[in-house]
Amino acid sequence: MAKKGREKNTLNKAKHSKLMARKINKKKKEEALRKERLKAIIKKAHETSESPE
Repeated sequence: MAKKGREKNTLNKAKHSKLMARKINKKKKEEALRKERLKAIIKKAHETSESPE
């Protein structure tokens, strides 16, 4: 027999997937920002090590 009325779990699933996507995007953004900062630090270190010579 088919259920009557609203579907049972679709709203919670939609909220959960939205929150998980937000969490994953935040994680990716933080990793990219960290990589950029590290690249800038490494570049600055190379520039300072090359210039005194």
